[in-house]
Amino acid sequence: MNGSEWTSKSMPYLAARPPGAPDAWTDEAAEAGRRGSQRVLHAGETTAPAAVAVMLDLTAGSTVVARRRIIELDHEPTELTDTYYPPAIAVGTALAGTAKIRGGAVTLLAALGHVGVRVVENVTARMPDDQECAQLRLTPGEPVLQLTRTTYDSGDRAIQADIMVMPAGRHQLRYEIRIG
Repeated sequence: MNGSEWTSKSMPYLAARPPGAPDAWTDEAAEAGRRGSQRVLHAGETTAPAAVAVMLDLTAGSTVVARRRIIELDHEPTELTDTYYPPAIAVGTALAGTAKIRGGAVTLLAALGHVGVRVVENVTARMPDDQECAQLRLTPGEPVLQLTRTTYDSGDRAIQADIMVMPAGRHQLRYEIRIG
């Protein structure tokens, strides 16, 4: 992999951070000697897209709280992330706002009493739409990886749904699974 590529790991994004710690992305990029940042493009209540309603086990047309972000590595867009929360969890919290959340959303969720204990991820490859091409500065014909993640609490209730889109040629997904 060259300097513009990144190996993505899921584990740092699934657990709450220690008090005062930066969010997982900023921290992971810094550990690699890089600069990780993000821009929140939109946050607030919206109608759940059909796939998100399924992920969160909501009825079609349900309201959710959404956060749309551009994730950057060394000031270059590297990922588009849309994160959705059931309204009972997120309305009236920082999840519904555009300000950066100290320690990240998973840390805030834990502080609110919503701790993820199980995650389901699906990865697909596809061609990007025009907006994704522009936001990620893709070259013509460059495919993307789409990772969808649903996080569940101990009662097996979905507490967060993520849809992440990243340039396929600039990312490697790495999974480490520990049994027992």
